Amino acid sequence: MFDILISHIQNKVELTDDQKDDLQSFFMVKKLLKKQFLLQEGEICTHLSFVSRGLLKSYFIDEKGSEHINMFAFEGWWISDFKSFISQEKAVLNIDAVEETELLMISLEDYEKLMIKIPVMDRYFRILYQNSLVTKDYRLIASNSYTAEEKYLELAQRNPEMIKRIPHNLIASFLGLAPETVSRIRKKLLLKG
Repeated sequence: MFDILISHIQNKVELTDDQKDDLQSFFMVKKLLKKQFLLQEGEICTHLSFVSRGLLKSYFIDEKGSEHINMFAFEGWWISDFKSFISQEKAVLNIDAVEETELLMISLEDYEKLMIKIPVMDRYFRILYQNSLVTKDYRLIASNSYTAEEKYLELAQRNPEMIKRIPHNLIASFLGLAPETVSRIRKKLLLKG
């Protein structure tokens, strides 16, 4: 379980064997069943979570009761309501399991201790946050300037695993499209292919 986390970290920064051993003491393991919540709007996000197996979605519900997905987290991804985690204020996001999921979770207190005990982890998280900001900027631009078909094709090209593993109604929510639109695009692409 920790092998995935250590491998992910080592893709960004180098860890010594002692640091790898120390790292494990900062995390707890949690398992979720399909559709089980990790976090609900209004709760405090007490942990930053690393997905070692499974798939989660992060989303908010609008005033009409519609779900708007802002992120999926597969194996090797981190997920939280980061504002709630850092500020310890109420979460605005819901996070639940799309598949049975296993997580490695770190509390805010242990997160801070980790940065002191293993300083290279500060660099690791900085790299993740920079990449996350770039991705969010790109996604905002795409959502405001791409056609429905371009959004779908771009997602399929950048992350084919999403298209394979995630039901099309959830893909539609993530792209800000109606499920019927995604079905129509998929049908059109199958006919072309």
